[in-house]
Amino acid sequence: MVKIRLTRGGAKKRPFYHIIVTDSRSARDGRNIERVGYYNPVAAGNDKRVELDVARIQHWIDRGAQMTDKVADLYRTAAKGAEQTAAA
Repeated sequence: MVKIRLTRGGAKKRPFYHIIVTDSRSARDGRNIERVGYYNPVAAGNDKRVELDVARIQHWIDRGAQMTDKVADLYRTAAKGAEQTAAA
């Protein structure tokens, strides 16, 4: 099964996550199919907290990929933010 999930990077006590598409049997920081965004939980100032390629995520969902709970939450938030930006 193909999953859309987080893989950890960054330094100790400064997490940074890439949002990737991977086979569910791969290790957390192992091989991936495609990188579709990032999540920086400790972003400060003008740094972006979340960056997603919504079109590529939708492409993978259409082909049966499953999102983890956290990625689904980030996706909903990003889609809502993009919707509000387009309406303004």
